[in-house]
Amino acid sequence: MMNTKFQDQGARHILYCKKCLMPTSRPRISFDENGVCNACKNALYKQNINWKEREQELLTLLEKYRSSKNPWDCIVTWSGGKDSSTVAWKLKYEYDMNPLLLTYSPMIPTEVGNHNREMMIQAGFNHLFYRPDQKVHRQLAKRFFIERGNPKTPWDAGVSVLPTIIAIRFKIPIIFHAEHGESEYGGKVLREDSSKIRDYTEIVEHQIGDDPMNWVDHTHIKEKDIASYTYPDHKKVEDVGVKAYYFSNFQKWDPVSNFYYIRQKINFRTCEQGRTEGTFTNFDSLDDKIDNLYYYMQYIKFGFGRAIRDASRQIQNGHISRDEGVKLSKLYDHEFPRKYFDEVLEYLQLNENDFYNIVDKHRNPEIWEQKNNKWMLRFPIE
Repeated sequence: MMNTKFQDQGARHILYCKKCLMPTSRPRISFDENGVCNACKNALYKQNINWKEREQELLTLLEKYRSSKNPWDCIVTWSGGKDSSTVAWKLKYEYDMNPLLLTYSPMIPTEVGNHNREMMIQAGFNHLFYRPDQKVHRQLAKRFFIERGNPKTPWDAGVSVLPTIIAIRFKIPIIFHAEHGESEYGGKVLREDSSKIRDYTEIVEHQIGDDPMNWVDHTHIKEKDIASYTYPDHKKVEDVGVKAYYFSNFQKWDPVSNFYYIRQKINFRTCEQGRTEGTFTNFDSLDDKIDNLYYYMQYIKFGFGRAIRDASRQIQNGHISRDEGVKLSKLYDHEFPRKYFDEVLEYLQLNENDFYNIVDKHRNPEIWEQKNNKWMLRFPIE
């Protein structure tokens, strides 16, 4: 049923950034008086940074943490994708660090992702691959798909806290993440140094959005089941002196450039079909079969999908024009994630009818309306 309240009173108008394609419906994004989003403003700011000075800052930091006692100098949160692989490669082969690569398993791993990880390991890296209790993981994925329209909520938690857990276990005091998404792609920057240092507040507010203790129901999910989703005791963190940094603070961040960089180093595979469902790119978020649904649900909840996401990043970094981005987004942003659909349904233990009912419950009536029994965006990009 369409919510007539919004139909009668009028929905809030969705605006798109004048420079890229990001809409005002993106969570935590902000726009200036000229209609430009903070991601585009950050892209302009990056042009004026002295990146040689930033690299020197990185070198000083690495020298401080280079270890003569521990076999690993740092931890890199690593999916095997273009961005985290670029970070790992540069740390090892350009800056002479010995990183331990840490992967929190994709929910439904792909062959492409497995291949790309194996190519990096064969190139000379140590790797830990953590796969959580799948009974619990699937229960949580189903729960949060129903409640939030995000089946990756438990993965978001796990990938955010596991590096600190492992850092404590192996007494490795420095962690590198790839980029600070709130700065790079439009969001809420909590502190002046948020684009450099990741702390507990950033993890809870932006990566998880919740305290996993709230997930315990004492029937299906017990406290011991959420260990890999829960941030460790702060005293243990302080005892080891664990600090987490964003590599994007030290080198100008560009996902397309990262792809070209790592493709020159290893046999990096891309999407076999030539492009990924919902977008025009073939080299991003390749390691998890549930990602296509994750980005489609962004389209359902916020009115923009993977094509607008990818186009905006490429516009900000000067790879395509805004007009090109609009054309590509109109072609692909609405595309349904059909490729792995049956496997995703099986993973979430849902039938098609229940799946579509859940999807429609997450349609924001300020963003969607029904015309002739068909859902339409109220404010499509022009």
